[in-house]
Amino acid sequence: MNPIIRLSDNAANRIKEIMSEAKNKALGVRISVKSGGCAGMSYVMEYSKEANPSDEVIEDKGVKVFIDPAAVMYLLGTEMDYKKEDFSSTFVFNNPNETERCGCGESFKID
Repeated sequence: MNPIIRLSDNAANRIKEIMSEAKNKALGVRISVKSGGCAGMSYVMEYSKEANPSDEVIEDKGVKVFIDPAAVMYLLGTEMDYKKEDFSSTFVFNNPNETERCGCGESFKID
């Protein structure tokens, strides 16, 4: 069975950097999905200080990712990457379930 989400090497390394610089001791990062944006839904990533009993927990490349149970069906098979360009850097979700993405890349839709 494929994991709900996989991390690229770049994403795992960036999360490790962020976690090492965090002032508060977080266990990992939490990924969820919320309504909003041009296409209807957007990804949310934040520090996770504690595991919720209903979270799906993925450990990949030395990083713990806590997935909100309401987001699981939207994320199945997704690869999380980290891209750094001349003037910006961002986490990118390569989600095979997306049927539409807004022009700025900040939101998506799944039919």
